[in-house]
Amino acid sequence: MSIAAYKTTIRESESPRQIERRILSRVTGQLAARAEAYDRAESKLDRGAILADGLRDDLATNQKFWHELQFDLAQPGNGLPAELRAGLISLALFVDRQTSAVMGGNAGVGALVEINRSIVAGLAGQAPQVAEVA
Repeated sequence: MSIAAYKTTIRESESPRQIERRILSRVTGQLAARAEAYDRAESKLDRGAILADGLRDDLATNQKFWHELQFDLAQPGNGLPAELRAGLISLALFVDRQTSAVMGGNAGVGALVEINRSIVAGLAGQAPQVAEVA
């Protein structure tokens, strides 16, 4: 089967929610693979090496997803409740700021991973996991 036919089959068999969940899950997995090493790195030089080793591309893909989501949420025909749209747009703006900070050498990939995981859980119809405080 050609790639074009495969993509058409996916679009016809998955709901937009399932497609969003699948894409965000993939991106989140890529970010998570490098998050701990990046956030624990002691210098911006070490973080720069991790960025150059593929994290920068993963961050850009994540940021693109959130930009697309933000654009969709801002459309007049978006069917989500206004309060939910506003909350997700606020998250998209935070992701944008956090991504810029990370690309500048600051820690914070873990925060992006946790946000994405919460959204993936919501798209799957699961209640968000709340971390327990000891």
